[in-house]
Amino acid sequence: MPSNAQGGKTFGLLKEQQRSKLEEINKEYLEDQKYRDEEDLAEKLEGLKNKYAEFDLNDQGEIDLMGLKRMMEKLGVPKTHLELKKMIVEVTGGSSNTINYRDFVKMMLGKRSAVLKLVLVFEDKANGTPCKPDGPPPKRDIASLP
Repeated sequence: MPSNAQGGKTFGLLKEQQRSKLEEINKEYLEDQKYRDEEDLAEKLEGLKNKYAEFDLNDQGEIDLMGLKRMMEKLGVPKTHLELKKMIVEVTGGSSNTINYRDFVKMMLGKRSAVLKLVLVFEDKANGTPCKPDGPPPKRDIASLP
C-alpha cells in the first residue's frame, strides 16, 4: 500500500483496512471474560469503532498528537500541546505517544475517568439533545409578546 494515501480510492482502502483491524480487536473484547458483564458490549464496541475511525488516524491506524488536536477542535474543546500530551499519557500509561484502538477501548470501557473519555461522553450526550433551529428566530407580532 502506498504511504502517500492522497487519492480517494487509496484513502478509502486505507480506511477499510483500518476498520477491519478495529473489527478484529472488537472480537477480542467480545470474547474477553473481563467484559462479559458489560451491557450492550457489541453496540458499544461498534460505536467506539466508528468514533475512533472518524478521527484522523495516522497510517498505522492510531491517533497521534495532531489527530487528537483535530479531534478536540472538532469537539469544540481545543487543547494545548501539553494538555494533549497529558491526555495521551493518561490513556496509554506513558507507553506510547499515540493512542491505539486497544487503549482507546480500554479507556472508554474502563472505570477510570480520563479527560478524553469525559470529553467524548459529554459530546455524545450533547449530540443527543435537540439543537436550536438554524436561521433567524421566527417573526413575532406584538400580540404574542408577554
